[in-house]
Amino acid sequence: MAKVKKAFFCQSCGTQHPQWQGQCNACKSWNSLIEEIIEKEISKEWDSKQSTSDSKPTPINEIDVAQIPRIKTQDEELDRVLGGGLVPGSVILLGGEPGIGKSTLLLQLSLSFKKNVLYVSGEESQQQIKLRADRMGLTSENCFVLSQTETQKIFLHIEKLKPKLLIIDSIQTLNSNYIESGAGSVSQIRATAGELIEFAKATHTPVILVGHITKDGNIAGPKILEHMVDTVLQFEGDRNHVYRILRAQKNRFGATSEIGIYQMVSNGLKQVTNPSEILISEKEEALSGHAIAATVEGFRPIMIEVQALVSSAVYGTPQRSSTGFNAKRLNMLLAVLEKRAGFALGSKDVFINITGGMTIEDPALDMAVIVALLSSYHDVPISQEICFAAEIGLSGEIRPISKAELRIQEASKLGFQNIAISKFSKLGDSPKNIKIQSFSKVESLVDFLF
Repeated sequence: MAKVKKAFFCQSCGTQHPQWQGQCNACKSWNSLIEEIIEKEISKEWDSKQSTSDSKPTPINEIDVAQIPRIKTQDEELDRVLGGGLVPGSVILLGGEPGIGKSTLLLQLSLSFKKNVLYVSGEESQQQIKLRADRMGLTSENCFVLSQTETQKIFLHIEKLKPKLLIIDSIQTLNSNYIESGAGSVSQIRATAGELIEFAKATHTPVILVGHITKDGNIAGPKILEHMVDTVLQFEGDRNHVYRILRAQKNRFGATSEIGIYQMVSNGLKQVTNPSEILISEKEEALSGHAIAATVEGFRPIMIEVQALVSSAVYGTPQRSSTGFNAKRLNMLLAVLEKRAGFALGSKDVFINITGGMTIEDPALDMAVIVALLSSYHDVPISQEICFAAEIGLSGEIRPISKAELRIQEASKLGFQNIAISKFSKLGDSPKNIKIQSFSKVESLVDFLF
């Protein structure tokens, strides 16, 4: 029997302390230390002898990566975010709020995968998972469902089945018999994740882990969990809206700027291949306070509608509210309009909304926000045949943005006749069916529109 020892772990950052104290030395959070009984492991769950790779020093010029092709899933949005598909032996951590659709996304992936998949659930029974699959209207002979939380028993089934993809829902529910603390503790998460990572690297089997998140929006458990895995995906969106966004926060095999967009429907998650057509609302007549922005997420251009409302502040202090747009940036743009363009907005309530429940961080949204604000201020509709893509500086200058040609091509494809950009943008060959309007200052933009 191995020696038993006690330690105190911070539930926020995972730092180990020899004794209890009120504040964590690392993350400075209060009352986050919990005592855990740790028993040293007497054996490994996955035998390293099963590894198919030779562990020896190799010159980097002689390492052949062509022998490890990416595994294509039937989900184009997921493949885009991952950088082209699943990499054999990679470990992916998927986080998101409860009820956002993590289990639905992975069950769809399991049912559409062409090879054997083992879907391990520690939260739902096999009957519950089957009912969800029936609601989706999907079935597959390659999807095997296991309701289990002990890693020892899970690895026994893995050795018999030899799946080509392993899905764990979720990592916080797993426990190892060689760790005395309860499931979800720092010790259990670190130990079980380490066993799964060792299995993935030894057998070149991709592993997808579902991770719970805390009330702050961070993945629960020690931060080392995110360092251990190869890719960290965040599934986000407002449950009151139908759209979900899949983002890569960390990716060792691709870019972290790509996003995948899904629409939640009655039978599961539907891929949105052309989000621009959905995020621009159809209107019978022109309305004030609307402007179309040409944004880019990664290498994916998206045309999105910005809505603004400017009204007199009846209840004293003017309100500043934004949904999907940075509130501090909104205050900056209002100050620029007040100082450089002469608009008295200090006594006005201002509301900004990005349609579809999306959150956009692209600075090219600045010009569309200003145009929507002025359109609502003057109560003058903006033509739906023009879109905007430029950043606004503190002195009122209109600054160029990246990937301008990509935005122009997307606007042309969707039928826009004009696009407003910075005068200093460097462009190559542009489509002939769209006119480019160039501006250097906010004042010239206001004169052009109003």
